[in-house]
Amino acid sequence: MNTEKPSTINRRNFITSMTGIGAIATFGSASAFAGTKPSTGRLKQAVCKGVFRGKKKYTFEEMCQETAKLGFYGIDLVGPESFADLKKYGLVPTMVRGAGSIKEGGILEPQYDSKNLPRMRQAIKDAASVKARNVIALAGNRSSGISDEQGLENCVKFLNKVKTQAEDAEVVICMELLNSKVNHPGYMCDHTAWGVEMCKQVDSPSVKLLYDIYHMQIMEGDIIRTIQDNFEYIGHFHTAGNPGRHEFDETQELYYPPICKTIADLGYDGFFAHEYTPTKDPLGTLKKMRDICVV
Repeated sequence: MNTEKPSTINRRNFITSMTGIGAIATFGSASAFAGTKPSTGRLKQAVCKGVFRGKKKYTFEEMCQETAKLGFYGIDLVGPESFADLKKYGLVPTMVRGAGSIKEGGILEPQYDSKNLPRMRQAIKDAASVKARNVIALAGNRSSGISDEQGLENCVKFLNKVKTQAEDAEVVICMELLNSKVNHPGYMCDHTAWGVEMCKQVDSPSVKLLYDIYHMQIMEGDIIRTIQDNFEYIGHFHTAGNPGRHEFDETQELYYPPICKTIADLGYDGFFAHEYTPTKDPLGTLKKMRDICVV
């Protein structure tokens, strides 16, 4: 029996169709470079700060300026201290820092709830204050001795404690899928099926997956079919080439044009953020990655 109040159901319907327009409206339509802003195609492309790694050390404001010039929507994995600079350049906080850890202290470990629950609740408030769409969650590590089944149960319990707040705030909590084979040994949310089962059990439009294409190529492959089969549970994307987690050029096994077309054809209206480490000029590389993903 559905015991939710009608207002909650309406909020769920709104979140299901949410496109991030609210965030853009709050921060201003991009941007200080209006009129010269290149198109990122049908995908709302964004960046993570790591794409600016190189000889030059960029300040966050410089990152914002270059991100806006290149036509991206915003920057991932930021907190309230970054909101003013993002707004200045017409950008959106496309993923707000939330709670959990890749290693010790993930949300699968109840002994850390006293730290993680306040952090997540505050992150939801921070995101809602600027109408940002997403907040990240990290499951944690198997090294704690918790089985995958118990870890799943614990994550569901944690997310059930914050999902109503997220629904009311029109914010989506995105659990990140990471590889446990190369970069993050022991990380529990390392397969799409585990993450999808978590989403099904929480049963909220405000709990989805951050599908990292690089990480899932390492763990599973079969990227396009997996995205198609589980699209309703995906709230955000990250990119990188494999092997190496660098730019996805001719030396990498992932071919992004058909992946991007698949995502766009599915009607995806969230953000598609680049999270690679460049081996060449960061700005030139970023422009190239943007253009590869224009569909």
